[in-house]
Amino acid sequence: MKIAFTTTGDSPDSPLDPRFGRATGFLVYDTDKDAFEAFSNNQNLNAVQGAGIQAAQNLASLGVEALVTGHCGPKAFTVLSRAGIKVYNTGLATVSGALNAFRNGELTAAESADSESHWV
Repeated sequence: MKIAFTTTGDSPDSPLDPRFGRATGFLVYDTDKDAFEAFSNNQNLNAVQGAGIQAAQNLASLGVEALVTGHCGPKAFTVLSRAGIKVYNTGLATVSGALNAFRNGELTAAESADSESHWV
């Protein structure tokens, strides 16, 4: 299983980015390989619109099955849901903390978006 985390860095100790579409990047954890891979989200940082949709499509193309983030807007949530990617919202400080909470079943899959579009 691949789990994506929004982040401002490139290691498990990096802060979790509370934004989805305009997150600095993503750390994708592969449970089968027990390894992280970093992906930049630079193309969406300054997008006028569609940042969440594009980021969601990028995660789907990577085979991600779950997303752990601070907030997710309605358009991105729709694309993620249609791609079969479950969204987990959290206010935890780091990627490693969020991964531990995910593993321990402390995070609940969202049923809908939790923010308006263009959250910055």
